[in-house]
Amino acid sequence: MDDRERPLWSLSASELGIAYANGLSPNDVTAATLARIRDINSQLNAIVTLDEAGAVKAAQDSARRWKEGRQRNSFDGVPVTIKDNIQAAGLRATWGSRLYRDFVPDRDETPVARLREAGAVILGKTNVPELTLHGYTDNALFGVTGNPWDPRLTPGGSSGGAVAAVASGMGAVALATDGGGSIRRPAAHTGLVGFKPSRDMVPRNNGFPAILHNFEVVGPIARCVDDVIGAMAIIVGPVWPQAVGEGVSARPRIAYAPGFSGVPVDPYIREVIDRTVADGRSLGLEIERVAPFELADPLAEVWPVISQTGVAWLMAGQVNRIDEVSPVIADMAAAGDRYAAKDYLNALDIIAAMQRTFDRFFERYDFLITPATAAMPWPAKESHPPVIDGQPVGPRGHAVFTPFANALGLPAISLPCRIDDGALPVGVQIVTAANRDRSLLSFAREFESRLFVHRWPPRFGPEG
Repeated sequence: MDDRERPLWSLSASELGIAYANGLSPNDVTAATLARIRDINSQLNAIVTLDEAGAVKAAQDSARRWKEGRQRNSFDGVPVTIKDNIQAAGLRATWGSRLYRDFVPDRDETPVARLREAGAVILGKTNVPELTLHGYTDNALFGVTGNPWDPRLTPGGSSGGAVAAVASGMGAVALATDGGGSIRRPAAHTGLVGFKPSRDMVPRNNGFPAILHNFEVVGPIARCVDDVIGAMAIIVGPVWPQAVGEGVSARPRIAYAPGFSGVPVDPYIREVIDRTVADGRSLGLEIERVAPFELADPLAEVWPVISQTGVAWLMAGQVNRIDEVSPVIADMAAAGDRYAAKDYLNALDIIAAMQRTFDRFFERYDFLITPATAAMPWPAKESHPPVIDGQPVGPRGHAVFTPFANALGLPAISLPCRIDDGALPVGVQIVTAANRDRSLLSFAREFESRLFVHRWPPRFGPEG
């Protein structure tokens, strides 16, 4: 399809900025995007609270600024969605739980406020699993979210609604959170770019209680790296231009860990990531295979301590409402109650030791490559795949590659690999040392067109 014939809802944020400068109106783009939402959202259940009036008003204000030459930046007028565990003033924020079914905050969280100030058009809120603690997207309030590549399958979680929206053209960019891979894995399942910033890179306040310590961060999901970079410049704020590590070494040292200590990985994922690494080597990248890779192993025993005690702490303030959460969340709270303070401190001590180990690792290597997920998308209403590559796995078996970056505060990105025709998306994860966000994004942008590719899902793309 000729770019001039593409529907307005399919344009990226970067393309919209150029088009607005050449006379395209944010009013027209917002109208096209809202029509797109009305047309397909019922098939995917990605957006659960739509602010049509607010979006139209924001687009009108943006159109006036562009016409008068007073646009705030290239994101002025870009349609975005907000994950339902991030608070936006005047929009219901449920966190996917009946505990918050009627909660409407009166203040924006900082990243939302910065998007508003930049002139972005906020469309509404995207679906999440309850308390954003699961790797698929379903809850008692809104139901299940489907993957645009096949709505019978999950887009992952907890940012399932966010990726389903961006992958199908219901907004150019999604603001989401990542507490253990919740941006990167769903991006991998839907063929998108998902970025988890370093700890404290994106300021947060006025939000829900922090049940995952300081391991959860806000980050963007988009269809290209440039849009992620543009979003980061806004939500990080004034310090972004001074962020460490703008450039990329001419000959970066790259480690490739195809697996973590023998955990099962879907054979097709292994094949695609191996092929991507081989393509990188053909471009002159020096990529060293590191196997077995055991540095992240200690996290497996302590991650449940963090998540379960967080739920127990939250529910201690809702002691008479335990029947309003799902049985899985109630069980997590009960399990968390059985831990002592020494267990929590021991978990933090183990993570601190891992931090020192990875600090030494990133003295030797600039980047670490892994699969973004261990499993391909599974049926949408199931919490996890019970078997991967013929081996039984537990609820986190598909999620083994991502939590270490959260625990250690490292920036990490999921990029869509080139895949066979007719195949579901596969994502590769690239991680670097803390606060080298700009280096990682520069590397991703440099090799995006040569190693990675965004493809629209056949049924929900511009030609679908």
